[in-house]
Amino acid sequence: MSGDNEKYWYNFATGAVEHGFESPAIDRAGPFDTAEEAAKAPELLRERSRAWAEEEAKDDQ
Repeated sequence: MSGDNEKYWYNFATGAVEHGFESPAIDRAGPFDTAEEAAKAPELLRERSRAWAEEEAKDDQ
């Protein structure tokens, strides 16, 4: 877990990319290998959520 402190995180409360554990876990998504990946976290999570919802809908049929 110590390596995660060297990675990047997206802070949902501020919209900022952080390096390491700068904010409480409840406010951040990650870890990401680069700051660029972390900056794309909201769209990545929306896409994953959409895919999961589609998969659940298929399972319900």
